[in-house]
Amino acid sequence: MNLQGCYTAIVTPFRHGEVDYGAFGRLLEMQLDAGIDGVVPVGTTGESPTIDFDEHMKIIDFVVEKVAGRCPIIAGTGANSTTEAIRLTKHAAEVGVDASLQVTPYYNKPTAEGLYRHFLTVAEETGVPIVLYNVPGRTGCEIPIDVIRRLADHELVLAVKEAGGSVDRVSAILDACTITVLSGDDGLTLPMMSLGAKGVISVASNLLPAKVTSLTHLALAGDFEGARAIHQQLYPLFRDLFVETNPVPVKAALAMLGLIAEEYRLPLCGISNAGREILRESMKAVGLDV
Repeated sequence: MNLQGCYTAIVTPFRHGEVDYGAFGRLLEMQLDAGIDGVVPVGTTGESPTIDFDEHMKIIDFVVEKVAGRCPIIAGTGANSTTEAIRLTKHAAEVGVDASLQVTPYYNKPTAEGLYRHFLTVAEETGVPIVLYNVPGRTGCEIPIDVIRRLADHELVLAVKEAGGSVDRVSAILDACTITVLSGDDGLTLPMMSLGAKGVISVASNLLPAKVTSLTHLALAGDFEGARAIHQQLYPLFRDLFVETNPVPVKAALAMLGLIAEEYRLPLCGISNAGREILRESMKAVGLDV
């Protein structure tokens, strides 16, 4: 499986405390109509920390059925318990996802050897290709370059989603091994791709899937001038989708566009009035009608 381009870290819409599958289906069709390269359900942007185990599996079932082979699905099935990650990933495998996104185990702060064994065990026990997810700002634990190097030769380790905020990490990873790197930050997609990353797992593409996809495809084709023009156009949105904790701003933005209800689960809550106005102005700046 060759991962490149734009993969949307899709939100999980709620209504009256339940997953809103009607809205979810419409969001997926919007992504597919825009020519997205793939979707990533139940990741951080999909509010996986507040979704219970049964909901998690049902969401994966729904996305697989709705997408029906029209684009790759990378299901978020990571956990800080290896046993739990295996259980979720096995279910995802049974219903037919293409790969799983495995977040760095959080809170328990494993050693480098523990991280290596965790990721390797999930891949080998499930047989599902995995994407490593480095996001130390959320997990308190960074995947060392040497762990990525050790895992990179395994046939089931496809890529690393790099969301540590460091463009230099791309060079360090590619200097150490041959593995696909995907940006985990919209604002760093273009600089990371200029150094050899192959695309992005994107928050902004929830709103503008065709534009973000075009940015990555232009960069893959070596048209960095064209990609830079889209980057500059979309930069206000890339910046302000993180004016407060993700996915609060992107769900607020989708609600402003009438695509979902503006609903979260505690401990996440609604965007502040100040944050909403900042977000509204950046949405206008990129051509969204709000």
